[in-house]
Amino acid sequence: MQRRVLWVAVLASFVAFLDGAIVNVALPALTRELGGGLTTQQWVVDAYLLALGSLILIAGSLSDTLGRVRVLRAGLLIFGVASLACAVAPTALVLILARCVQGAGAALLVPSSLALITSTFSGTAQGKAIGSWTAWTGTAFLAGPLLGGLLVDFASWRFIFAVNVLPIAATLVLLRGLALPSADDAGAAAGSPGRVDVPGALLASAGLAGTVFALIEQDRLGWGSPAVVVPFVLGLAALAVFLWWEGRTRAPMMPLGLFRIRNFGIGNVATTFIYAGASLGGLMMVLFLQEVAGFPAALAGLASMPTAVVMLLLAGRFGTLAGKYGPRLFMTAGPILAGAGYLLMATTSRPFNFWLHILPGLLVFSVGMSVTVAPLTSAILGAVRPAQSGIGSAINNAVSRVAGLVAVALAGAMLGGVLDFGSFRRIVAITAGMFIAGGVVSAFGITNRAAAEVPAAAVAVEEGKPDTGDTP
Repeated sequence: MQRRVLWVAVLASFVAFLDGAIVNVALPALTRELGGGLTTQQWVVDAYLLALGSLILIAGSLSDTLGRVRVLRAGLLIFGVASLACAVAPTALVLILARCVQGAGAALLVPSSLALITSTFSGTAQGKAIGSWTAWTGTAFLAGPLLGGLLVDFASWRFIFAVNVLPIAATLVLLRGLALPSADDAGAAAGSPGRVDVPGALLASAGLAGTVFALIEQDRLGWGSPAVVVPFVLGLAALAVFLWWEGRTRAPMMPLGLFRIRNFGIGNVATTFIYAGASLGGLMMVLFLQEVAGFPAALAGLASMPTAVVMLLLAGRFGTLAGKYGPRLFMTAGPILAGAGYLLMATTSRPFNFWLHILPGLLVFSVGMSVTVAPLTSAILGAVRPAQSGIGSAINNAVSRVAGLVAVALAGAMLGGVLDFGSFRRIVAITAGMFIAGGVVSAFGITNRAAAEVPAAAVAVEEGKPDTGDTP
């Protein structure tokens, strides 16, 4: 039964990560058919991220309140229908609207799938399961550009959306008749459907949507435009009111007490740096290889394969080790190693040689990410009670998505408006700094709290007792 739960979690998250990664290499072909140029390209990507980032906290709360499987099934159905709508979209506007619905479905998938693991596995087995989940979903994210490039070059860009139907159908089949552990319905024990924090959900959505919209559009319209300033200010105001409300209401969708749990709070700070670097570095790599080095879409996508293979082979093992020895060492060494990989790429120059300038750094980065991701996830979700694993996962995913979105939104300023060899070296150095910062934060902030102490620590925080984090 545990193996079946793991496959459900992997497949459900796989489609969300795959779709987020596969689109980039298809953007030129897509706009050649539907038109709209750069604006259409931006919104095909950003409509998905905007809906995902705005709704993921709500989804995590619903996962804990209504039950993991119920929310997961709804997410799969929404995502599948939206994927088909994307595949047959006759215009750019229809495609963008369908991408927004896809993002809403993805927001339901990730927290619920990861919460299934944390409510089914425990101890070392949980670390191993999260490592396997990380390896497979990470593979989807990193191999997506290769699959997208092949489909674009040899079929049609529309197939990048149609392929989502297969893993969705497989996941729905596995969900049928699944004998769920009682902990899976922890959300029902934590509260009833009537306790959904509607004001908090609306404030979080408005706050994230406003700020994310402004960060997306500022590169095109400038900060002096009312279309940027107004949603940005209103979004920040909504987020401020959201934090005030969450500290006041009896049933918050984002319990602020979670951030007083040391590994949860510090882990999310580390997540901010690590995933900002991962998003920025990954996008710049694909763009550099195509626009500067002159690689075709499929070949640029092929460059992601070393990372996918390394993570598939190693991430589960490091998840197991973190479950046995604690996450601190891995969360410290992993990001620093990933940053060192990007520093190696800063040697890129003319004449360009992928095997010399990119591949060595890419392999070092891949090992670093394999060391990092499963221990990071285990540390954060292991710090909260199983009944709150859905919202814990949602918060962490929201942090990673928003961090990546902000980093990518600021990429133009980092590049100086032009992507060439000089600006690429500059941006990989910045990316390396983000990873190293994540490792330093983990070194000084993460603790190797014994798994048996975690529920007590979480309960103590919720009851207002201090969490000293003194356990070495």
